[in-house]
Amino acid sequence: MTIALAAFAIIAMAQTINPVIPGFHPDPSVCRVGDKFYLVNSSFQYFPGVPIFESTDMQHWTQIGNVLDRPSQLPLKGASSWLGIYAPTIRHNDGVYYMITTNVGNGGNFMVTARDPRGPWSEPIWLKQQGIDPSLYFENGHCYMVSNPDNTIMLCEIDPKTGEQLTESKPIWRGTGGRYPEGPHVYKKDGYYYLLISEGGTELAHKLTMARSKNIYGPYEGCPDNPIFTHCCMAAQSSQIQGTGHGDLVQGADGKWWMAFLAFRFIGGSYHHLGRETFVLPVDWPKGGWPVVNGGKPAEVAGQSTAIANSCSTTFANIGPEFIHIQQPVEERYEHVGTALRLHCSPSTLTANDQPTFIGRRMQNDLMTATTFVDVSGLQAGDEAGMTLYQIHDGHSDLVVGRDADGRLYQTVRHTIKSLVKEEPRRYVDNPKMFLRIQSVNPERISFLAGENPYDMHPLGDIDAPLLSTEVVGGFTGAIIGIYATGRGYSDFYNLDYR
Repeated sequence: MTIALAAFAIIAMAQTINPVIPGFHPDPSVCRVGDKFYLVNSSFQYFPGVPIFESTDMQHWTQIGNVLDRPSQLPLKGASSWLGIYAPTIRHNDGVYYMITTNVGNGGNFMVTARDPRGPWSEPIWLKQQGIDPSLYFENGHCYMVSNPDNTIMLCEIDPKTGEQLTESKPIWRGTGGRYPEGPHVYKKDGYYYLLISEGGTELAHKLTMARSKNIYGPYEGCPDNPIFTHCCMAAQSSQIQGTGHGDLVQGADGKWWMAFLAFRFIGGSYHHLGRETFVLPVDWPKGGWPVVNGGKPAEVAGQSTAIANSCSTTFANIGPEFIHIQQPVEERYEHVGTALRLHCSPSTLTANDQPTFIGRRMQNDLMTATTFVDVSGLQAGDEAGMTLYQIHDGHSDLVVGRDADGRLYQTVRHTIKSLVKEEPRRYVDNPKMFLRIQSVNPERISFLAGENPYDMHPLGDIDAPLLSTEVVGGFTGAIIGIYATGRGYSDFYNLDYR
């Protein structure tokens, strides 16, 4: 082993955490400002949108907010996990942070700016060039934009203050022939402009490919070793980690290069329900050469991420940035009453997907327990409230507390798997105050329980985790643990304890 390879092996061994941001955190983009790294993810139909994280070492991440936290920034009418906010890019130039992304179904490409990554971020600056996954590159007073209209990576120059397109869109690369060339990012190193893209679709064939040119407008020549990273290969065919792609490169203050990228972990066979997650690997990028990711080896699951709270009890008095709504919340349906969060029922069900009353957080572990204490005294006949394990509007399992036509309280579990709906036998109760729990003590099986005592819970039903996977119910997101209320009355939730 050469000295250079030995040194790189030491760097790779020191990288001990993956995924670094588990659960539904796809399409990572990262930039460095001083000694800190900032990373953003796509958020699709959820509000607030584009979670933003901070780190000093690319390993340990803390969520510091959400970029799009006002309804004026984030119209989501009718959005499902097929629509909404696709892959964002974060960049920094001359003291200004830029986040550029696509709102699919509600406006197209836009960017927002801020002086502080914690916000406030500006109102949307809408852009002419379309295609998804837009990115920015700054050089010598010029701001270039790339995206992928017509399955072609196109480049133009824009005014970063107004968004005005200053040059015609020019095709610069179509990739290596894989489907869906997307996720473009431009970097400059050693006199070359390097273009990193994803190909193959965000499933098993996902891969990262690269080309370079002496001129930003091309022509671009592909890397002779493309793809520069993929798990769609013999070396990774038995890995739990699959679908690797959509990456972004960043150089630390110490000169080391890193790549953040998405992948998913199979659980229970060829299924994933936690969503596409953020992984990080070291990169060796020799002068004048091509980047080598992780010494040419596949990624491995390792360590424990600090981007999650393993024991997190939210009392709703101070709701953290990890909590999200389905589409824009109707504000008057969420009321703080004493120490409780009162959810006023919405006419929309979770399946109807029209701004339902819902708040939740990402499921980030295959083994976990989530518990809430609720008082459903305010429910009326026909109303329902409770907890949900939500993957998509037509793929969720709900731990239901409802009142029937006679006003009697019941508990049940209802599974919605596309057009198939199954409800477990109803259990009638008298006390409107109760604990509800969703837990997985087996990665492939999720259980639903209820009771007056959190240490003596009654099982109401189970579901195989693969039935709520992307492979079965579709969508681009991951499982969310949430609370909801539908009908005309209200319910008071006092906490959401996630462990």
